[in-house]
Amino acid sequence: MAHAYEELLSFDVSALGEKLKAKAISPVELTEAYLDRIQRTDAKLRAYITVTADLARKSARKAEHEIVAGKWRGPFHGIPIGLKDLCYTKGIATTGGSKILGAFKPAHDCTVWTRLARAGAILLGKLNLHEFAYGITSSNPHWGFVRNPYNLERIPGGSSGGSAAAIVARSAAATIGTDTGGSIRIPAALCGCVGLKPTWSRVSRYGVLPLAYTMDHVGPITRSVRDAALMLNVIAGHDRNDSTSSRERVSDYTEKLDSPIAGMKIGIVRELTDNLSPDVQKSFDNAALQLRALGAAVDEVTIPSLPLSGVINGIVTWAEATEIHRQWMATQPQDYGDDVRRLLEVGMMIPAGAYVRAQRARARVLAEAMDALGDRDVLIAPGAAVAAPRIGESRRFDSDGGGIDVLAGILRFTQPFDVTGQPAIAIPTGLSADSLPLSMQIIGRPFAEATVLQVASAYEKARGALPAPPLIQEG
Repeated sequence: MAHAYEELLSFDVSALGEKLKAKAISPVELTEAYLDRIQRTDAKLRAYITVTADLARKSARKAEHEIVAGKWRGPFHGIPIGLKDLCYTKGIATTGGSKILGAFKPAHDCTVWTRLARAGAILLGKLNLHEFAYGITSSNPHWGFVRNPYNLERIPGGSSGGSAAAIVARSAAATIGTDTGGSIRIPAALCGCVGLKPTWSRVSRYGVLPLAYTMDHVGPITRSVRDAALMLNVIAGHDRNDSTSSRERVSDYTEKLDSPIAGMKIGIVRELTDNLSPDVQKSFDNAALQLRALGAAVDEVTIPSLPLSGVINGIVTWAEATEIHRQWMATQPQDYGDDVRRLLEVGMMIPAGAYVRAQRARARVLAEAMDALGDRDVLIAPGAAVAAPRIGESRRFDSDGGGIDVLAGILRFTQPFDVTGQPAIAIPTGLSADSLPLSMQIIGRPFAEATVLQVASAYEKARGALPAPPLIQEG
């Protein structure tokens, strides 16, 4: 029984959607396959906090009746997905990965889930994360440490660690993550899947627990670039419940996925090409060569103030997160994990003037990033300086006796594009010598997700499939 479903789990959303529409497979059978997979793997992986098995089965039966009756709603109809446990789900526990909200059941759904449910998606459950999304290890002291499917002794990245781990372990067909300092792209990079941070304001944040109001993004974590485009088609667009959501027109993000990139211009961000591990350097260089082989012109660009982005992101996030958590910090500080409580305490010491200066500096970084784009279509950079660190590892030493601060060696690649709000996608480039995923980021102009996805899709096809993690190979 355990292996009967493996073929069903091997398809991405794009392929599953076609099979479901053609009635070649059943939503009920597909949902059982995923529930079985969760049951077999999650004791090791800890990707889920809550599994909504009864609701999933009920939704699958409904989807099956609708599809059989010819009422197909689109590519997500009958697709089993997971939501990061920051996303409100009416009457279903939404913990934020915390002890503080351990018993919280919202009275309404977040807009992202409302739109996915309307498209016929099936909720498998709520995914584990770094507590309150405030960290990049997903070593959660309350709900268990999330593990990397390629090596259970390694972190999956965070804060959306459960969202990426579930994709790679095939315990969800697609997932939702959030990104404030890199929390969609980091787990996608370290686990070996696709993570798309849309332009800030492109996707409604209504009903999603905030970390930092002016930096938070919501977006897809998926198995393929096409799946990310399909998911963005569903969740993008203005929402009257979120006054910060953009009214910019939503295009069909799948439209340009098969278009060649010959003649496109791509800039490598110079400030993000130093202090890389040898594996990352080699894999990123090969990815750039592959883009050239596809006919793109690739050169180097500079964003001079980019090294300040980590400080800018840190100050804004420290200040905004501390304001959001002020009441809980006053009444129940002991209920936070040590690392998150320390960050919130740091935020209490940020002067108002520093916060204002950091916010003003964001415009300068964006202006320089737009100058770097110039007549180029996208920018590229590694996803991180290192492959997934071991759980608890804070410093990695190289053969010359120097060292890389592991967290800084990851965050400095993603934080700049939360500061600027530009769309950025993380896409795997291969595996390291010790069989851990490596990744590249592709960054575009605000609201140019279609172009970012076009370049990512062309690269993905040229790259070919990655070897599956041991967790899948072992069944």
